Amino acid sequence: MQRHYPEIALHVPALLLPRPGISLPAWSVIACDQYTSQPEYWEETRRLVGDAPSTLDLVLPEAHLDKGDREPAIERINRRMAQYLDDGTLVEHPPGLMLVERHLHRAAPRRGLLVALDLERFDFRDGARELIRSTEGTDPARLPARMAVRRHACLETPHILVLIDDPEETVIEPLSRLDLPHAYDFELMQGGGRVQGRWVSQETLIADTVARLTALVRGDPPMLYAMGDGNHSFAAARGIWEESKACKLAAPDHPGRFALVELVNIHDPALCFEPIHRLLDAVDPQALLRAMTKDFADQGVRHWTYPDEGIWRLVRAVEPASRAHRFPYRTATSFGVVEIESPVLQLATATLHAFLDPFLAEHAAASVDYIHGEAALADLCRTEGRIGFVLPAMDKHDLFASVVEHGATPRKTFSLGEAHEKRFYLESRRIQP
Repeated sequence: MQRHYPEIALHVPALLLPRPGISLPAWSVIACDQYTSQPEYWEETRRLVGDAPSTLDLVLPEAHLDKGDREPAIERINRRMAQYLDDGTLVEHPPGLMLVERHLHRAAPRRGLLVALDLERFDFRDGARELIRSTEGTDPARLPARMAVRRHACLETPHILVLIDDPEETVIEPLSRLDLPHAYDFELMQGGGRVQGRWVSQETLIADTVARLTALVRGDPPMLYAMGDGNHSFAAARGIWEESKACKLAAPDHPGRFALVELVNIHDPALCFEPIHRLLDAVDPQALLRAMTKDFADQGVRHWTYPDEGIWRLVRAVEPASRAHRFPYRTATSFGVVEIESPVLQLATATLHAFLDPFLAEHAAASVDYIHGEAALADLCRTEGRIGFVLPAMDKHDLFASVVEHGATPRKTFSLGEAHEKRFYLESRRIQP
């Protein structure tokens, strides 16, 4: 079987899955970059897992990054990876792809195809025009922790979702109508829905899938893939591959050259773009709002406050003028809206961060977090010294054209669904020979 298709940066992986008898609901946990301001989610995950084998022991949740024990935690992760390989917890299967169906209480499941992509065809730097494109700005400060986890790891388990632009539904959807061998079918923990996996291992099916993907390549320079979720994890994998090349530790076909991802059609009706809200902590909300009003004075800023949440929500339901960017906000004691009538930037997220980034640079104690779901934002804003900005959703059909024309969007401009809809760790792959 052909394993590598360089024209579309695709590699057919040999996937690792838990051996029969392992509890898959305990094995599979949500992406490490979720629930960063809600440690109770991860505490409950640990309780549910107990002593069972789990991907929870193979990842470093971002909610734990500030506990100061990163290096010992990474050493434990690397030891557990080796243990799961040595004791037979993980079983390697013949090369093939995996059709994934995620049931999320919608009319139809979200469908994806698990593949490995060539890190040589990705560059997250501004202005890069590779076959695999970043869709959001990459924060270099977020890479070292991810690179540290991967640097000495013997395997990877992915939460990365990569988008393809397939309006005619030619790649993934036809596979879902075939009678393919089942790999797994179970309920995910903590409201994650149900996930089913089926093997795509026949050579003719893989060749046909490659041909259909090749037909989607467009543009000059060409583009096929757009990062959906896991941009920083993919960038970290690229960084470790560059280290390996620099040290002459890796042949061109080294497994670390590739990264396991799930491809999803951006036109999948079950794929929803949700906004990612901003939570500012350790700030004086009124001082921040005064600075924001002053900063946007030359773009026509207006600021309203409301006595209760009901009126605030009614006002928010009225569409702003076509060019205006509107930022509803809430604090522990107030509700309001800041509107920029004539913004100089195209995206609302970019407009807000044109103010927030320099503000945060000047206020060392302040921090920003990225919150999935307005209910979670409301709960977090009940604490004094916080302000939450409610951001609008991006139209998913604009993404590929925007990336081609303008490059990556600002960091955390959109989310592929709410937090509980993110990819759960499940399949693995060796990244050392």
